[in-house]
Amino acid sequence: MLTWLKQLDRILRGDATRLPNLQSGTIDVPAGGLTVLVVVLGIFYGLCMGSFAVVSGRAGRWEQMFASAIKVPALFILTLLVTFPSLYVFNALVGSRLNFRALLRLLIVAMSVMLALLASFGTIVAFFSFTTESYHFMVLLNVVAFAVAGFLGLNFLLQTLHRLTVAAQPLVITPPIITPPSETLDESGTPEPGALQPLEQFEVAGSTKRVFRIWIIVFGLVGAQMSWVLRPFIGHDKHFILFRPRGGNFFESVVQHIGHLFGWK
Repeated sequence: MLTWLKQLDRILRGDATRLPNLQSGTIDVPAGGLTVLVVVLGIFYGLCMGSFAVVSGRAGRWEQMFASAIKVPALFILTLLVTFPSLYVFNALVGSRLNFRALLRLLIVAMSVMLALLASFGTIVAFFSFTTESYHFMVLLNVVAFAVAGFLGLNFLLQTLHRLTVAAQPLVITPPIITPPSETLDESGTPEPGALQPLEQFEVAGSTKRVFRIWIIVFGLVGAQMSWVLRPFIGHDKHFILFRPRGGNFFESVVQHIGHLFGWK
């Protein structure tokens, strides 16, 4: 577990996604270990998320907390299963040399970044669970946490796909940007980019960027609706239920919660 955490730290710091480390066409990290971390981090956030039901004394409070601990990692894994075939096709269309295993490994890495970010918000969510009784506020707080983690995680995916494309194709190099002396430099004397920092001195085809950005939108939409399918995560019913009946959609529900929170409805 400690080794996997060190690998996750390398990913978050950008060490695993530097161009010299991507020359093989994939990211050299233990995919199996990161998958375990994805589940563990998801369970942790799910417990924090479901703690509101315990603190507020709602029906089925303990059942709700443990159900949320299962649902959060399931949300990410199911979203990955649904969207992976489309990413593989998009990847092939732009002529990337990433094969099936390399692409799957990349998605697992991106998910580990998302879950690391989400788990870092867990203590904040638990804090508000103990200090507020507003169900609508807690729902929106968790939506914001998921949105931030998802946005940054998908940005990491986009930047890493960019770097893999740069490592695999002929480069168009633009004049380097002059940076302050205090910035960290690598052995060649150029700045070491972070995991989310774009490689501004390299350019790839605009069509490649557009294709991957379209997939990122698809991933976000599927993930949002998947969370609606797996609800409830926080619990607001008189009796504990594992899943609510289908009806409505995620975005309609968010608008309704905003209306209730600010007294518009």
